[in-house]
Amino acid sequence: MSRELSRQRDIIAAISTGSGGGVGMVRLSGPGCLQVAGRVFFPQDREKKLPEMPGYTGAYGQFRREPEGPALDDGVAFVYHAPRSYTGEEMAELCCHGGAFVMEQVLELCLRQGARLAEPGEFTKRALLNGKLSLTQAEGVADIIAAQSAQALGAAQEARRGALHRAVMAVADRLTDAAAHISAWIDFPEEDVEEVLAEELEDTLTACQRELGRLAGSYHTGKVLREGISTAIVGSANVGKSTLMNLLAGEEKSIVTEVPGTTRDVIRETVRLGEVLLDLSDTAGLRQTDDRVEMLGVSRSLELLERCDLILAVFDSSRPLEAGDRQLLEKLGGRLAIGVLNKCDLPEQAADREAIRRHTCALVELSAREGTGLPELAQAVAELTGAANLDPAAGMIANRRQLDCILQAARSLDEALETLGWGQALDAVSVCIEEALDGLLELTGQRAGGEIIDRVFENFCVGK
Repeated sequence: MSRELSRQRDIIAAISTGSGGGVGMVRLSGPGCLQVAGRVFFPQDREKKLPEMPGYTGAYGQFRREPEGPALDDGVAFVYHAPRSYTGEEMAELCCHGGAFVMEQVLELCLRQGARLAEPGEFTKRALLNGKLSLTQAEGVADIIAAQSAQALGAAQEARRGALHRAVMAVADRLTDAAAHISAWIDFPEEDVEEVLAEELEDTLTACQRELGRLAGSYHTGKVLREGISTAIVGSANVGKSTLMNLLAGEEKSIVTEVPGTTRDVIRETVRLGEVLLDLSDTAGLRQTDDRVEMLGVSRSLELLERCDLILAVFDSSRPLEAGDRQLLEKLGGRLAIGVLNKCDLPEQAADREAIRRHTCALVELSAREGTGLPELAQAVAELTGAANLDPAAGMIANRRQLDCILQAARSLDEALETLGWGQALDAVSVCIEEALDGLLELTGQRAGGEIIDRVFENFCVGK
């Protein structure tokens, strides 16, 4: 047996919860792990033995170094038998009090009894290797842990339930059928095989290409939900940028005064607006100045304006647009930008709304001082980032690895369609289809090598 196969049969153990909570968990998996658990956990009911308990049952008892020794802690042990467990193997979950020292002591008892410390993500990796999860479902587990909003959690849950896997396999199955039809038509001409019609094959490949395009297009929205979007608050001096920053952050992050040019540097904060995380930066007001420090702040504002993904361009609704405002509008062409018309609580409304609308993707009116207009701003951000029309059940791309696989498959289908259009032999088209299948099945894990699988799990936490 190779070293890798041997390690896959090891009994592994790890702390699966963060420290400091009321309850902590040490998880074990692998053939014989219930015997290991039974040597460190002793049920209050002395008639019970962990290895003999039915699956999906638990027992209250004590953790001890020796059967008759003093109790280290009390808690509950849960038992799972193969293959009806998370990993598909025999498993035990030992629940103790959640202090770091207590959990480390329980883990140490398990290691002394023959378990080894689990590697990052090894429990989920075993679930993959034992056929309990696909690779995309396993990645969904990591995204559930990392989710920071309800929509991000919903998307991760759908991935965990197999939404992306099903979407990819629907395309892969159509391509497999097409490749098999071509192969049978070429290899068995004497058999009664239905002719491969170029028009029908083109329709199939085009439909598959269209679905791959939809999946690739979901990457940006998924990335925004998971990681947030870099967002700059920009505008002329004294239009209320810092007040808006403080409103979004829920606390005073930026100094607010009536003196133009108060903000001299970039102030950063991560905030949640509706279901979207904003990696938010409040910038110095854009204006001509002789103040050297303020000039540096303005320069940084312009740099950030160029490289951020979303712009909140703030204007003062109580006065006409000034030269600096119009210069800013000219810089917004083709950018993902929301015009924020601030100070709408003031009676005079003099700003040129039509000019702002022409240069931005959306216009929102609010009063940062009074705290009004945030729902409208949240809706505009959700619509522009795609979060408003999210359908996780249709399958979404969750990371760069998955996107690269989709793009590889899409390029191969492009070649297949070009080859078919040139009237080349069908076996050449079949080669392109097989290359597309390689990309899709690498995504699901069915044709993914050990190095790719290891790379997926190296970013998991140890206890998952």
